[in-house]
Amino acid sequence: MQSLRTYDDWRHCITELCRLPLTRDYVEQRLAALRDPADHGTQKLLAAWGEDHLARVIGWFEQAERELQ
Repeated sequence: MQSLRTYDDWRHCITELCRLPLTRDYVEQRLAALRDPADHGTQKLLAAWGEDHLARVIGWFEQAERELQ
């Protein structure tokens, strides 16, 4: 995975490279999972990238959520 340093990098990766639309449902589902320390995907992300990156990803999803309002 390329290094994601900014919201724009992350958004490009999600919407253009992965072709995942940032819909309200998708964003809400991902935030719920990312905020759940027992979630398997969240545990994998933490193991691979650490707490700082998890916090950034949550922040980016929160920004996407605000843009959808």
